[in-house]
Amino acid sequence: MAVKLRSQRMGSKKRPFYRVVAADSRSPRDGRFLEIIGTYNPIAESDSIKIDEEKALKWLSLGAQPSDTVRSLLSKAGILEKFNQQKKNK
Repeated sequence: MAVKLRSQRMGSKKRPFYRVVAADSRSPRDGRFLEIIGTYNPIAESDSIKIDEEKALKWLSLGAQPSDTVRSLLSKAGILEKFNQQKKNK
């Protein structure tokens, strides 16, 4: 099973916010997911990114591939740097 870290659209019409989830790559965008990792609200004054670092690092270490958008969110949150440091230390 190929796992992807991707965003799931929530919210009402023209007022989106997104959940960052770990999901099977074959499931639909807003369909079944394995675990909620965090949230992202692009409408807030300062794009609020709330990601559980432990969960994100766990899924990345298990081989989950982030989508392009989630990859940029993880790098803004500083999680990709920590993941790369962990890989170098092993």
